[in-house]
Amino acid sequence: MATEIYRDAWGIPHLRAGSAAELAHAQGLVTARDRAWQLEVERHRAQGTSASFLGGSALDWDRFARQARVDDTARLCFADLERRDPGTARWVRAYVDGVNEGLAGSTAPEFARTGLTPGRWEPWTPLGVWLETHILFAGFPAKLWREQVAAHLDADAIGLFATDGPGTSGSNGWLVGGERTVTGQAVIAGDPHRWIEDPGVYQQIHLSCPEFDVVGLAVPGVPGIAHFGHTGTVAWAITNAMADYQDLYRERLRRTGAGVEALGPDGVWRRASRHTETVEVAGEDPVEVEVIETGRGPVIIGGPEGIDGDPADLTYDGGPAGPASPAGPAGPSAPAGSADLVAPPVAISLRYPPRVTGDLGFSALLPLLRARRVADVDRAFDRWAEPVNVVQAADTEGGVLHRVAGRVPRRAEANSLRVVPAWEPGHAWQDWQVPPRAGLTDGVAVMANQRGPAEPLGVEFAPPHRADRIAALLAGKERWSAADMPALHTDTHLASASPLLEHLDALDDLTPEAAALRARLLGWDRRMDAGSADAALYAAVRGAVVRQLAAHPAFAALTTPPAYPEVFRPWLALVPRVGFALEHLLRADDLYGIDRPAAVRAAVEEVALRPPAGVWGDTHRLAPWRALEPEQPYDEPGLSGDHDCVLCTSGVPGVTDRAARGPAARYVWDLARREDSRWVVPLGASSVPRSPHHRDQLPLWLAGDLVPVVTDWARLKKETDV
Repeated sequence: MATEIYRDAWGIPHLRAGSAAELAHAQGLVTARDRAWQLEVERHRAQGTSASFLGGSALDWDRFARQARVDDTARLCFADLERRDPGTARWVRAYVDGVNEGLAGSTAPEFARTGLTPGRWEPWTPLGVWLETHILFAGFPAKLWREQVAAHLDADAIGLFATDGPGTSGSNGWLVGGERTVTGQAVIAGDPHRWIEDPGVYQQIHLSCPEFDVVGLAVPGVPGIAHFGHTGTVAWAITNAMADYQDLYRERLRRTGAGVEALGPDGVWRRASRHTETVEVAGEDPVEVEVIETGRGPVIIGGPEGIDGDPADLTYDGGPAGPASPAGPAGPSAPAGSADLVAPPVAISLRYPPRVTGDLGFSALLPLLRARRVADVDRAFDRWAEPVNVVQAADTEGGVLHRVAGRVPRRAEANSLRVVPAWEPGHAWQDWQVPPRAGLTDGVAVMANQRGPAEPLGVEFAPPHRADRIAALLAGKERWSAADMPALHTDTHLASASPLLEHLDALDDLTPEAAALRARLLGWDRRMDAGSADAALYAAVRGAVVRQLAAHPAFAALTTPPAYPEVFRPWLALVPRVGFALEHLLRADDLYGIDRPAAVRAAVEEVALRPPAGVWGDTHRLAPWRALEPEQPYDEPGLSGDHDCVLCTSGVPGVTDRAARGPAARYVWDLARREDSRWVVPLGASSVPRSPHHRDQLPLWLAGDLVPVVTDWARLKKETDV
């Protein structure tokens, strides 16, 4: 049969073909037509070439992508896929062929604005896009922050700042078993929290061929439907498990006549891989990047000459460090533990599973599409690699699944907490953790990045507020329907307000204006609704408290981060760290002598003198990330919600109320009737600015409404055959 492309009323593509390979080709073709600019931005980011048309603002990412070997890892993983799973490799190639066909002659306006011509996708490009999109998901830069906290405060302070902090992506997800629904069949619902991007990071799509018929949310540039899908008889969804599966190693490097050597845990200096690459920068001179890889992994910070401003350079294996010798401390045979040696400079390498195993988990993608029952989904996720996720699934026969999927190394506990010394034994990876499993409680399972089944695999998790709130709401009614779920998606109760309000309640001797403000906040319903003036007042006081604490001399040494690459700065900036850890900091028994009541008092008095003039939505506005700003800027709509609400729309307390993170999609999968399922994305199905489907879902997303999932081909409009 010919491959047929249909559209529904929202411009969502529905594809029908005679085989999985033909369908993959059509998926690539349609994605390139709808998302040409987005695809090329992601390809260039994976290659580390985005500065060639975006300019100097993209240089730091390109440098990281080159040094982390993103594109090279994608090539290695695809070569391994061809050896282990040639059927999936051919399917990926078919998708890439479709992308290249769709990109040819693209007239996306961004290409003309930047002078960029669409390039050619290689068979491994989808793997590079997947890795580039997710390499920071596990938040390994948090280990750099913990190093700073331990060095300038103490190790106990690490726990005070442990939270779902800057740069970390999360999600809500809940499964309601058939015994708790009006139909007797399960419902799965949730929303992935990611950077809100324009175009969106998720693509609504329907893929149908004789082997399978699936609706779901695809990642543009990657074939199939990985994260959220419904085959008619089984549905699945994921949340970020908050697992720790990437390690940072402090390396001792030295230059020799032959190149660069790294000191290993056996005390032997070994040759490291080294070469240079040139990054082209639009409007500026090219930049050379040195790419070094040791036995642990690629060096992503520093090099043989060290890291400027790194406090950890001051010690060497228990002894004082002296000036570096160009040839190293005492030659290749020098014992690693000699405390009186001159310490060479330090660099930091990254070890991450696909670089070690050559496997990005793409062998899970086709089995997911072919799944008919929960057992099929379970077996497919046995092949999953990264990011590490909590999976929830249900089928029409009453089967349910609640498990962790992904590859987490078994190694010393110190590896998970901090940057560990590469020259010391005991930090090697041994084998892989067995992914934990869990069941349902009272007929439901709730995951919102809190400590749960993934707890043995992680260090920092989200506060329990979102999970507890969802569980409490689900407990409030015996039977649920798919139509009930948007009320949970959009809940705005802020449980994390309690510590600050408790401090407010204890204050006395306030000025009349501050006393009136305190009384108003103590009577507030704790809902972060866009139209709430009280929510705006609370956010203003919270921001002022954050700035008061961050400005205290006790934290002075943390105000200036080390000279690490800019890409890691979100994890190292003090004010956001204080903002996201405010609960812990306000409730700690002691906070390094900081007078917290005085800080709260000063914040309340400050806001009482200059209160916000309007409501929460006036400042809490959607600010999506764009690789290129539009020629005609859009108004930023006001948002309900906050970081710890179920409606998780995140600003940065103490810095800005504008929200760049939030629900990148919402979904409700109904196992009783797939056509009763619902979904929505923040903007629309198309990235083309002139398309009627560029932003047509935004009003629904803002209101908490969802779009019907259409699977009846008679209700669709045929666009073309390919």
